Amino acid sequence: MAEQSIHIEVAYAAVDEQALLGLRVPEGTTVAQAIEMSGIAQRFPGVNFSQCPVGIFARLLDSPDEHVLQSGDRIELYRPLLADPKEVRRLRAAKAAQVRKAR
Repeated sequence: MAEQSIHIEVAYAAVDEQALLGLRVPEGTTVAQAIEMSGIAQRFPGVNFSQCPVGIFARLLDSPDEHVLQSGDRIELYRPLLADPKEVRRLRAAKAAQVRKAR
């Protein structure tokens, strides 16, 4: 009997390049297995994808090794933030207050 396959996507956005790879994988494939199968590590050789947070449609996964994919899932590999968004907003607000005060 032929093995059934499902269609999934693997997405990653570097600072200067983005990749959205569509592929067919056997039913029962885990997220970690699909990341390996996608070849994304060869496309972005400087990234250690085993250390990246991973999600399915923006929902963070605790265990990519155990999460079994369903047809249509999009695996998202997240890169670390360069700056804390809350800190950036705080600094921007402080700068705006200084500008208002100087007027």
